Amino acid sequence: MVKRDPKLSRTNKISITLNDYEVAALDKYCKKYRVKNRTKLVREILFTKIFTDFNSNPPTLFGEDEMARLAQK
Repeated sequence: MVKRDPKLSRTNKISITLNDYEVAALDKYCKKYRVKNRTKLVREILFTKIFTDFNSNPPTLFGEDEMARLAQK
């Protein structure tokens, strides 16, 4: 049996509210691409976006104004 890290257990819950058009689009996508687990789909899309943004905009030691001032020197 595989031991899982308890920190990776999904115990926190969030919920979102969608309008009729958004639900219809999600349902159409899931039907077209034979998605059986919408929760997994939304989680993967969400974290793909989050990690992409984190990687393209890493934290810096200085604020934007300090970086601009340093770049002028």
